[in-house]
This record gives sequence, C-alpha cells and structure tokens, in this order.
Amino acid sequence: MWNYYPELLATPVPRYTSYPTAADFGPLEDGVIERAIAGAGGDVSLYLHIPFCEKICYYCGCNTGASGKRARVETYLEALHQELATVASLLPQNARVRRIAFGGGSPNAIRPAEFMALVDSLHAHFPLFAPEWSIELDPRSLSAEWGHLVREVGITRASMGVQTFAAHCQKAIGREQSTAMICRSIDWLRSGGVTSLNFDLMYGLPHQTMIDLADSLEHTRMLGADRVAVFGYAHVPHMVPRQTMIPEDALPGAEARFAMAAQAHEFLTGNGYEAIGFDHFALPHDPMARVTREGKLRRNFQGFTDDPAEVLIGMGATAISGFPGLLAQNEKHNGRYRALSAQGRLSASHGIASSPQDRLRGGVIEALLCRSEARLSPCLIAEVQDRLEPFVARNLASLDNDTLRILQGGLPYARGIAALFDSYRAVTQRRFSSAI
Repeated sequence: MWNYYPELLATPVPRYTSYPTAADFGPLEDGVIERAIAGAGGDVSLYLHIPFCEKICYYCGCNTGASGKRARVETYLEALHQELATVASLLPQNARVRRIAFGGGSPNAIRPAEFMALVDSLHAHFPLFAPEWSIELDPRSLSAEWGHLVREVGITRASMGVQTFAAHCQKAIGREQSTAMICRSIDWLRSGGVTSLNFDLMYGLPHQTMIDLADSLEHTRMLGADRVAVFGYAHVPHMVPRQTMIPEDALPGAEARFAMAAQAHEFLTGNGYEAIGFDHFALPHDPMARVTREGKLRRNFQGFTDDPAEVLIGMGATAISGFPGLLAQNEKHNGRYRALSAQGRLSASHGIASSPQDRLRGGVIEALLCRSEARLSPCLIAEVQDRLEPFVARNLASLDNDTLRILQGGLPYARGIAALFDSYRAVTQRRFSSAI
C-alpha cells in the first residue's frame, strides 16, 4: 500500500504536538504565564504531570523517576498541590474546566490515597463543569483498587502502555508484563466505567519481527481497544541515557520500520479501525474517530485530540501549557520546581510567544497532520514549491491551486511534508527521531 522512499525519510523531524516546537523554546518574560492564566476565560483543560513510575523502562524518554523514593514523591505532590491552588487563584471567574488529564510517568505509580487527594484538590479549587477525566496507566502497577477509583472519580478515558505482547521484546526494553496482567487491567478499567481505552503499541523495538507485531495487533483487536497508537521507537541515547541498555544492533533497520508501520496501518484499517494520521487509529464509535470524520481533529501536547479548548494548562514539573499566542513549559528539574511551587510561584519561565507568522504556519502544519490538507498563501506556495516537488512527483501529495493535500500513499511522509513549513528547522541543530 505504501512505497518506501528512504531519501524522503532521511531527515529526522519533530512530531509537531505544537508549533513552534519545544525545541524552539527560550526564556519568557517574568509574569507572562500568570497573565495568560488570568486571561483564560471560557473552556479550559488541565493536565497534571506525575513524573514517577514503579519501574523504569529502558526505552522511555519521559521525565520520570522511580516511585520507591517516598520522600521525593511526597514532596513533589506537596508542590503540585500548591501549584493547583496558585493556578486556580489566577483563573478568571468565567473559566470552565471541561477536561482533566493525568499523565507521566505513570499516575498509578503514586498511592491511591495520594491520587484521590489530588482529585479532591481539583474539586476544591477549580470551577469544574462536568469534565471529561482521562489517565495514563501502567498495567504492571495497576490494582483492583485503581479500578474502584476510576469509577469513583468518573474517569471514562484511559491509555495503557502495552507496547508489545512479545515476551522477548518486553525483556529487551525492560517492560515485562504478561497478557494475563493486561487482560486483568482491562477488566478493572471497563468495570470502572472506562468507555474509551487506548493501547500504546510500538514498532522498531529490539529483536522485533513482523510476526511479533502482527501478534500484538491481533491481541489488541481481540481485547477491544477503542483507540490504538502505534509509535515508532525513537532510539536517541544521546538524549536519553537509559536507552544505552538497548543494543543498537538489535534494532530493525529503516526499511523494516517502514514495513512495520505499513503493516499496522493495513491490519487496523482492515479490522474496523479508522485511521487518524498514519499511526493512530480509533473504532468508529470513539469520539476521536467522530471528530476526525467531522474535520474537527486537533493536536496539542497530548497528541491528537478531540478537545476543542484553546487553553491547556499543564501543572507539574516539565508540564507544558498552551494558550492562543503562548506556549510555556514548567521547570524541568524536580528540585527547583518544588522550591518555586512551595513559595506560591509558577515555574513556567521557558517557552515562546508565537508571532502571527508562527500561528499561520502552525495552522498549516496542524491541518496537514489532522486533515491531510491545508490551504496555502501564495507566499508559502512560493517558499516550499521546490522542496515539495519530490513528494508530488511520487504521488504522495498534490497541490491544486492553493490547496495542498497529502494523498493516501503519502501518509507516512506527513511529518516530512509538514516540516517544509517549519521556519525554525533551518536555524536549529536540535536532533529529532526518525520520521517513521
């Protein structure tokens, strides 16, 4: 179904969960984040970052640490509670919190009572308007008690880090979890009221074969995941030191990775899932599939989303907030984050105030990734036409008057095509993961 053109995939590119990307962030003026929150009226979404896991996987590039060091967990949660109160005190009276997401790390790496304390704090401080609750979970540290909490809180959306069902691949990436463990977790979550369950799967893992991936995809279908994200493993040990535990010579090559991505797309779309981009999928009843059909799919720091809110406030170390015209990231260092929060100060001093030109280009990039087409200004057409030609010549994209379309065969090249409109890539030397 897809043709492999290695020269068009040779340049690593961002995933574009924002534009400008986090690689382009710099210092922000004092008070910028406070003013942005104070002006955030209307519908608002919240994200809480829990940077802990019970066990650390070799492949993971997230900001996370082992949850066994209880003093560090407890002081972090104290700081997060203080940040919740500070942010809530700044929100205007007409703000309405419609969505709340917990991510990490693994939110279920903290104790159930600690999680409920965060939920109680959200209810106490924020104007909640029947919000949608979502959470990322690690099946290895999930318990029946968490299933009860899911029901009590009203969480209807959950994402599980499955990655692979192949035991030898699990061992190679430091994430061993039996099929029985995953099935048990699904039962707890479904009984708790989760109606949109996502599986994160990966291709390009050490020692992984097409047969291994086919088996994981079949398990996913049989277990009834409502959504599936199939990520290519990004091997960047220069950025993520723990990845040195994964031998580079055990990884599939670029052409094998491409074949695995094509295999996942073909299997899932052939078994009732609707494609969202080239590596995300959802069953027709799922809200993500519905907004895709309606042309309302969006991207934010959580990836593809059906969230229409223009404001996403991230809380916790490294969490990123998005406002119209501003992107801001909290302090990455847990110790400095805790110290600032304890003083009642917000730590988001890093980010970027986007210009009108940034917003124009960001709109084109989002439209290409979410809807596979975008209208271009004459200036943008003139700027990218020569670099776009290799994609058009191979029938991966078409440019008709002012409309650029990514064709079916061009889906795996979508990030590369989107990157043509990224004015920052020409001036930064930041290294990214491979495009597929």
